[in-house]
Amino acid sequence: MTRRQKLILTLLLGSQFMIAVDFSILNVALPVVGRGLGFSLGHLQWIATCFALAAAGFTLLLGRVADRVGRKRLFLGGMAVLGASSLLGGLASSPEVLLAARVLQGLATAAVTPAGLALLTTAFKEGPLRERALGLNGALMSAGFTAGAILGGLLTDMLSWRWAFFINVPVAALVVALAPSVIADSRPVERPRLDLPGAVTVTGGLLALVYGLTEAGQSGWTTPATLAALLAGAALLIGFWFVEKQAAAPLVPVRILKRRSIIWGNAAGLIAFVTETSLVFLLTLYLQKVLGYSPLATGLAFGVLGLGTVLGGTLGGRTVGRIGNRATILTGGIIQAVATLTLVVLGTSGSWIWLLLSATFIGGVGNMLMIVGFMVTATSGLPDEEQGLATGLATMTQQVGIAMGIPIMSAVATARMTALGNTGPTGVLSGVSLAILVNAALVLAGSLLAAASLRPRRNR
Repeated sequence: MTRRQKLILTLLLGSQFMIAVDFSILNVALPVVGRGLGFSLGHLQWIATCFALAAAGFTLLLGRVADRVGRKRLFLGGMAVLGASSLLGGLASSPEVLLAARVLQGLATAAVTPAGLALLTTAFKEGPLRERALGLNGALMSAGFTAGAILGGLLTDMLSWRWAFFINVPVAALVVALAPSVIADSRPVERPRLDLPGAVTVTGGLLALVYGLTEAGQSGWTTPATLAALLAGAALLIGFWFVEKQAAAPLVPVRILKRRSIIWGNAAGLIAFVTETSLVFLLTLYLQKVLGYSPLATGLAFGVLGLGTVLGGTLGGRTVGRIGNRATILTGGIIQAVATLTLVVLGTSGSWIWLLLSATFIGGVGNMLMIVGFMVTATSGLPDEEQGLATGLATMTQQVGIAMGIPIMSAVATARMTALGNTGPTGVLSGVSLAILVNAALVLAGSLLAAASLRPRRNR
């Protein structure tokens, strides 16, 4: 890499790391935030939900907007909004102000992530340098998700939950100050027209889908609100497909959606994010409800997972260069599945923590290999003018996967505990063990199917 490329990489990776930290930094602090601002227990989940709704629902739209107005411009605007909304959240004195700040943070995330990734992929031509850059990006994003849990516990215990917001402000200000002179703008020669019908249907569909999944995790899969949201989301996304087939300037051209690299690359990414983020949730239940760990101790335990993901991301680019993205997805999936499967035998003794730490470290390496393979696959073979679209799709996959994983695995664990009629430590352990088994099966099946579907077709 040239000196300029290293500067670009450092700046963009720093911003993506901060975005990843934001996803999890408040998770361990939610009860404290609720007590401080007067949230009822039933409304506490909206602190996380409104962020997820905005981040997942608007990612694809803003990824395409970046192609129209310029990726650098949208990236800088998103970082400025992220800094301002973080300051607003830290100063919040009522639930309404805090929720407004979280929505703005989600919208900023939906702008910054695809724009930043598009700037990254256009700064490095397709090949070893791009693979290495995407590997480091994946490692830092996953490490940021883990670091957020640790940092949230430390800041809440030592200072105040408000510092989970304030910490973003100087980082965002630094990026906004340095980026104009470091990052070159990237946009298509011809600005694409914005497909409003497609934007409305896909954004509405994603909002309804994420809301339905969140409601499923909170109140069950058969409640009227859950079913209505999921059906509305499915109907709108099906409508989006037909709108795009007829649109003169579609938001997502149907030919892109038919590419095997786009379909199966994003499918592998969806499985990777669904399984790993939900595994963190399941192991949090195990550590706190079965072993009696504090939130801070739980966050520190996941530091080992963070180390595994950093190692996997560091190796990911080289692995793709040596064995190809398809084989990297398959290898990572098998490693993650085997490591996850060993966690089925966890018991009620504190000595099992060593198995948990070892398995999460190895599983983190495998998960990150799978994510790097997904990112390379989903952004390869497309011209620079469509990189905003490709990274928007990949980022949407990431956001939706994070939103889907916890409700699905929570439902599996809860159903098991209900069947046993036991919500104590042994009941929680049984529910967690069954969900871990489902998790391992899902990642193995997903990686095998993606790898088989990405196999090059033989010419007749």
